[in-house]
Amino acid sequence: MMPSVNFRQLRDTRQLLIWLEAGEVVELRKRNRVVARIVPENPRIQPVEWPAFEARLKRNFGDRTIPAVDILIEERNSRY
Repeated sequence: MMPSVNFRQLRDTRQLLIWLEAGEVVELRKRNRVVARIVPENPRIQPVEWPAFEARLKRNFGDRTIPAVDILIEERNSRY
């Protein structure tokens, strides 16, 4: 959720500066309608580097495939 301020809250520049220094875009509202967006000059948001899920899967299980349907049928038959 994007932080937002109205014109009266705009007087409190401390909170606005905290949001902008954190790299967040702040919406400026007038009567609950977005009038403008204040964008920080140099956003500090770093791109998230995702782990290599496929490499981890291959490392843990190798080329083996798990027949999920067979396991499910086996579990259901053993319960009932």
